Amino acid sequence: MKLLRNEKNRGYTPLLDEHLDPVNQIHGDYKEGYYIGVEVPEDDPQAEKPFHGPNLWPTADILPGWRETMERYHREALEVARAVARIIALALDLDGNFFDQSEMLGNPIAILRPLHYEGKISEPESGIYGAGAHSDFGLLTFLATDDVIGLQICKDKHFEPQIWEYVSPVKGAFIVNLGDLLERWSNCSFRSTLHRVLISGQERYSIAFFVLPSFNCVVKCLPTCQSEDNPPKFPPIICGAYLVQRYEHTHADLSS
Repeated sequence: MKLLRNEKNRGYTPLLDEHLDPVNQIHGDYKEGYYIGVEVPEDDPQAEKPFHGPNLWPTADILPGWRETMERYHREALEVARAVARIIALALDLDGNFFDQSEMLGNPIAILRPLHYEGKISEPESGIYGAGAHSDFGLLTFLATDDVIGLQICKDKHFEPQIWEYVSPVKGAFIVNLGDLLERWSNCSFRSTLHRVLISGQERYSIAFFVLPSFNCVVKCLPTCQSEDNPPKFPPIICGAYLVQRYEHTHADLSS
């Protein structure tokens, strides 16, 4: 609790802190997590922006080597994200380096988040979830999990009633979720992944890596994803403003 999440969205989040699906949840998520972003020194002008600043680290005598491990994971996961983004760019008939531009993944908001789910039994009919239903906000999410099943996805989020199915963990592999900004960029050629976590009484551990473009990046429908018969479905937005807006629904104090 000495490293409780601050206004820059760095640090620890306790159980029930987040409400990812406030319409259907009676409590917050039955999980705890830890936010680690791109390290920005406090005296750097960039640190004045939301979601930018120094990380909060436990001292080495409490968790020796943990900071170094997390920083290495962050660096290498970002390289994986850039590689996957190049494949997506080619699939959208763009130059393969489209997402490597400085205003995109050249200067990203990239958030690493270890997660621990308490062994409470989820009861969807009563509004109790390990994590409520949501889609991630950014471009891509890479999820590594232990072997305890719990993640569910809904392949067609607009279909009623929604059909949920479990995603089995695969040892040594990432589960990749597509985010809302990719849906906007691609004009729904790629749909963001609606997902939730149900817990069956076992503790569960995972580590998520959320990839977003730079804070000032303007996200608008790509020319290759629109036509006279398929006009843009979303207005242009600025990544940082969109992220703040989405977090207001889960962490009220970030609205400032």
